[in-house]
Amino acid sequence: MEYVYAALILNETGAELNEDNITAVLEGAGVDVEESRVKALVAALEDVDIEEAIETAAAVPAGGSAGGAAADAGAADDEADADEADDEADAADDEADAADDDEDEEADGEGLGNLFG
Repeated sequence: MEYVYAALILNETGAELNEDNITAVLEGAGVDVEESRVKALVAALEDVDIEEAIETAAAVPAGGSAGGAAADAGAADDEADADEADDEADAADDEADAADDDEDEEADGEGLGNLFG
């Protein structure tokens, strides 16, 4: 993250985003600089308008767009309804299985009452 911060600092001051300047900022901050990461950052930012990227990021609320949040909430409600239906079906199956087990035990004479006489 400090590599991105270094690029933002350079952009804010109007300095050129190059390997030497990013390395100088990082070393000034006491970071153990990895040249490969600096090269990758410079290459990744080569065609990026940082000011535009900052404005775009600031315009979108955290977590995505408002429409996306509403869609996420609707999907969460649908999922909760489906989970509730599954839980009810599982409970009904469990009750049916328990009733079958009780009938089997009574028919076989193997209930707990038969153990203790």
